[in-house]
Amino acid sequence: MLSLNNVEVVYSNVILTLRGVSLDVGENEIVALLGANGAGKTTTLKAISGLLKLELGKVTRGEISFNDKRIENGNPENIAKMGIVQVMEGRRIFAQLTAEENLRVGKQGSRDGGNMKELLDKVYHYFPRLKDLRNRQGGYLSGGEQQMAVIGRALMATPRLMLLDEASLGLAPLMTKEIFGIIKVIVADEKHSVLMVEQNVLAALFIAHRGFVMENGKIVLDGSAEALLKNEDVREFYLGLSQLGEKTSYRQVKHYKRRKRWLG
Repeated sequence: MLSLNNVEVVYSNVILTLRGVSLDVGENEIVALLGANGAGKTTTLKAISGLLKLELGKVTRGEISFNDKRIENGNPENIAKMGIVQVMEGRRIFAQLTAEENLRVGKQGSRDGGNMKELLDKVYHYFPRLKDLRNRQGGYLSGGEQQMAVIGRALMATPRLMLLDEASLGLAPLMTKEIFGIIKVIVADEKHSVLMVEQNVLAALFIAHRGFVMENGKIVLDGSAEALLKNEDVREFYLGLSQLGEKTSYRQVKHYKRRKRWLG
């Protein structure tokens, strides 16, 4: 469905951010893009959705294809109408609108002009809590409820591929587990695909089919979710587990010189 081949991104004609990124997302698949802050994960999503243009960014090399159509440096509105919807980091809810009004906004980007009531019913099926809160202003929803609302808003656009940026950010572990579980059900039911950017490696790999690990604008490792969970470097550098299975501090990990065994 989605393919990035040797993609390079430059901001303001000066700052090289992505350095030959290649990854793919298949039909009805959840793919996790993992890495620390500043690795280039969000830039990768914006390169796909076309939002780089708003930040003076540009794909200067490589190709991005969606269903065999080239989309790099394309118009964000046209890309959205093709079925690619990005859920931004930080939730970005319309605080003065009610929960349901926030959902209705999402239909404006719908690629097939579906029935409003049917779309709302579908969102409320997956997020029944939103139905009870549909008349509450977005600014008064909890963090988890806001995250449900922005994912629901994306569903209103009937996406084929959803780009999720740090969906677990600022959420309690139980709420993260609930939302990620719903995402997995949505993919199975609606035949969508999801590319999710996450720092919560463990939570992401529990629902993902495959994953890519990014550092310094490059993909340094990829594989099935199961393989990545068992990978010694992933366990040490991203899950805080030593070779003996003992927890190590993230401060130690941060200052530890990576062996880069995965680069061979």
